[in-house]
Amino acid sequence: MSASRAEPRDTHGVPGGVDWTALPEPLRARLADAAATALAGMDVADVPHTLRRIAGFTPAKRAKLGGPALLAELAGSTAFRAAVMAWWDEHRPGELAAEPPDDPAADPLTNAAAAVLTGDPNAADAVAATARRVEVGEVKAERDTLLSKVDKLTTELERLRGELTEARAQIRQAGQQREAEFLHLRRRLSEQGATLRGALDARAAAEEQMAALRADTQAQLAAAATECERERGRAEVERRRADRAATEVAAARQAAREARQADETRLALLVDTLGGAVAGLRRELALGGGGPRPADLVTGAQASRSGTRVDTVTGLDALLAVPTLHLVVDGYNVSKTGYPDLPLADQRNRLITQLGALAARTRVEITVVFDGAGVMAAPPRGARGVRVLFSEPGVLADDVIRSIVAAEPHGRPVAVVTADRAVVDSIRAYGAYAVPSAVLVTRLARP
Repeated sequence: MSASRAEPRDTHGVPGGVDWTALPEPLRARLADAAATALAGMDVADVPHTLRRIAGFTPAKRAKLGGPALLAELAGSTAFRAAVMAWWDEHRPGELAAEPPDDPAADPLTNAAAAVLTGDPNAADAVAATARRVEVGEVKAERDTLLSKVDKLTTELERLRGELTEARAQIRQAGQQREAEFLHLRRRLSEQGATLRGALDARAAAEEQMAALRADTQAQLAAAATECERERGRAEVERRRADRAATEVAAARQAAREARQADETRLALLVDTLGGAVAGLRRELALGGGGPRPADLVTGAQASRSGTRVDTVTGLDALLAVPTLHLVVDGYNVSKTGYPDLPLADQRNRLITQLGALAARTRVEITVVFDGAGVMAAPPRGARGVRVLFSEPGVLADDVIRSIVAAEPHGRPVAVVTADRAVVDSIRAYGAYAVPSAVLVTRLARP
């Protein structure tokens, strides 16, 4: 009969009057292991619904984790008990079969499990025999444990008795030594008393000498302190004079160094500018011959010093190819034109990064000037090839740009990128090129 079909549940145990709730733990484990072993080989139709999930467990977990469910199904289902016994009889005959109780090789645990599963009328006796055997085993184990503890305690007692005897002998020996030491110390104390009295007399004499020496020393210290204070005052005056002299020398050296660097920079720029002019003049003479052109000899006119306005990216590329060009950028004017939605700090960083890439490609000297007012965080470091300047408090970046253009030597090409009309007018008066901010933004966006 299939265990999966509905059947009446046996709630009063198995024949023989066995109470499943009172089975000894070893017998319960043996029954769960037998059911778990048989469950893996049963047909799906013979496996109860409540155990089908357990049937998929590994053999080790099936009996351990599914033990309560297997025992509950064995206790309540006669069909499942019969299916388990049938599997064992078919696949492993003789391993789960009751043997005669008088057989010395018989296993009471196996006999009890077989009796419970087969419904043997003597199952209660077999269970009782198993319970007695378990109790006897537990009593023997407890007895062996207690005997082992007694042996350990006896050994510990003997060891403690030996230690006690040895300790008493040591105490007697220590008492004798202490008595001898006491007599020796009494003799030493008497000798030391005489020595102490002599030392006290010597100390009194030494104290008198020390008092006289202390008075003389204090007088000498007072005189030395007065002289030291005078020398300290003179040394402080000399130190201040030396500090002022060192400060003046350092300032003079720094001023000379800065002046020399400025002169060297201006001279280098002038040489570069003259070199570019000479190269251009040579190219012009090679193409058109020497001597003045007719337009240069016209009277009543003079050459304009106003700078040219560059309104296209192509014109800017041509301007960037001019030797010794100095490109001056109005920072916030360009950044607010190119990326107005970003915060000012991000605008600065992005512009400086793009100018660094442009400087790396064109080898042009680039200076970017920002208004210093309102900059709360630390100013960013310039990218490689880009000089980053911030105007001082109360000074506009426009004025810094005008100062930079005015400081350049005459004849050096300078281009200023800005959309500020006032700045454009003032720098063109110096002959500088004017580049709208939108043109530079377009050039920077191009790879």
